[in-house]
Amino acid sequence: MKLANLETFVHLARLRHFGRTAKHLNTTQPAISSRLAALERTLGVQLIAREGREFHLTPAGHEALRVIEKMLGDFDDLKLGFTDPENIAVTLRIGAIDAIVQTWLPRLYDRLRQTYPGAQIEIVTDSTLNLLHHMKSGELDITFCLDPILEEGYRSFVVCSYAMSWVGSPKLVDGDHIYTVAELGAMPLITFQRGSPPYRMIAPYFQDESVLASQLSNSNSLPTMIRLAMDGFGVAAVPTIIVQKELATGDLVSAQVNKPFPPLAFIASYHPVPGSLLTERVAELARRTAAEFCADTAPGLAWVEHGSR
Repeated sequence: MKLANLETFVHLARLRHFGRTAKHLNTTQPAISSRLAALERTLGVQLIAREGREFHLTPAGHEALRVIEKMLGDFDDLKLGFTDPENIAVTLRIGAIDAIVQTWLPRLYDRLRQTYPGAQIEIVTDSTLNLLHHMKSGELDITFCLDPILEEGYRSFVVCSYAMSWVGSPKLVDGDHIYTVAELGAMPLITFQRGSPPYRMIAPYFQDESVLASQLSNSNSLPTMIRLAMDGFGVAAVPTIIVQKELATGDLVSAQVNKPFPPLAFIASYHPVPGSLLTERVAELARRTAAEFCADTAPGLAWVEHGSR
């Protein structure tokens, strides 16, 4: 039984596409089909049922996937145990949203560089929606964003949570006034892009008081939102920890509100596929790094839920 055939089946089960699997493994679609056929002959069962261009795993395929993933995971652990960390020459592809990039991701990057100096590290900053798409298409090894991947084989956990504040220019926000939801709703609002997790929290926040924002601007960039708020174009609900400098200098003012905006939970997601030797270890290192970062911040700004993994 060839190792390449086992790895091919696991990647195919994850990506659910022969072309993407071939691209990911740097081979051809006929080679993927040939490896799958060889594995099915060896096991004596059909692993995949095709329906036109689509396919799904058979019951035998699901059982085989469970066993093969464990076999390959154990083999990866064995290889790592015999390998000097300095000689691990792999590519780590990390996806993260702005709020993570601007807080503890540099710490994680530094630790990865120190622990695995031979690894190549790629960091992609994008929206949650795009990061999850890249993850499912096999272009990323781990993501830190605002939604989990709930599909079979993926692992997700809440890595940390950040408190949120309504902030705006001192020309627009009176720091001594306590704003009602209705008063906020009457102001120009700057929010994250439509469909994003923070955007989905906006409507319920105002609908509880039967209030809708009169002016709404959207952006998929947290720095852009903060810049627009500083320039007086509206108020924005952003992670408080991100704007500590602007609040200290007076470029932004935190609006006191009688209804706090819910905190944001940030979620790590990954798929422990063969060949991604360090993904499990990166996830654990990220969990520890985020916890240490939260412990170093002022109380109430960032935290890790006990037993969140």
